[in-house]
Amino acid sequence: MKIAVVGAGLMGGGIAQVSALAGHDVTLQDVGQESLVRGKDAIAGSLEKFAAKGRITEQQAQEALARITTTTDLDAAGDAEFVVEAVFEKLEIKAEVFRRLDAVCADDAVLATNTSAIPITTIAAVTQRPEMVVGTHFFSPVPLMKLCELVRGYKTGDDTLARARDYAEGVGKTVVVVNRDVAGFVTTRLITALAMEAIALVESGVASAEDVDTACRLGFGHAMGPLETADMTGVDIIFNATSNIYADSQDEKFSPPEILRRMVTAGDLGRKTGKGFYDYS
Repeated sequence: MKIAVVGAGLMGGGIAQVSALAGHDVTLQDVGQESLVRGKDAIAGSLEKFAAKGRITEQQAQEALARITTTTDLDAAGDAEFVVEAVFEKLEIKAEVFRRLDAVCADDAVLATNTSAIPITTIAAVTQRPEMVVGTHFFSPVPLMKLCELVRGYKTGDDTLARARDYAEGVGKTVVVVNRDVAGFVTTRLITALAMEAIALVESGVASAEDVDTACRLGFGHAMGPLETADMTGVDIIFNATSNIYADSQDEKFSPPEILRRMVTAGDLGRKTGKGFYDYS
């Protein structure tokens, strides 16, 4: 199957990698050549690590990389049977991508969005084919994380959902289906509620980030604490996700604490910048 992935960042690159490993021909698109080079280099490095650990063979790694072509031209997605958008978590950016995809893609192409919080119905509304739009929420790092949330918009068709399930399971994911696309769906709604409370506890001096995370790991059996997770995912990503949920629900538990806003403004975005709730320098 021909797959197009829009966005060559961490998520898009990971989606391209698992798709290529599953035998699909992948077009990886981004607006800048530099982003594409970084993205493909990251995929090559990830595949090399998988091969070194014996999870795949060297030949599988080379063949997967060869199945991925890169381009700055969004029109190149036009011949794909399944398109996954993985651009920045801003509605206006995603809406512009979907307007363009709606214009260039075949009528029977599935248009999927990797959003973690924006309602699928809102994204689908900018197209002339809302029944072909579905949420495929992968988790980072995509090659390692087994879960994919499939999210129905108000008009997502049964066949579209079935094709999304076939694709996600075909690249090795276990799926859960979200039947109503409330902002944040299931997983993002749960983790942001926990993360906002964790951040509020740190902000008010009740406990340190380290102790809050330790409490969640040892008390609840979580693999990572909520603040470690925020740093790995990106403090800005968590901020945008919870802001989207709060805007949709007006539920105060999703209102971003002041310290979160200040960290984003200051550029302390977690692992990718060397500092977030923890120092990685």
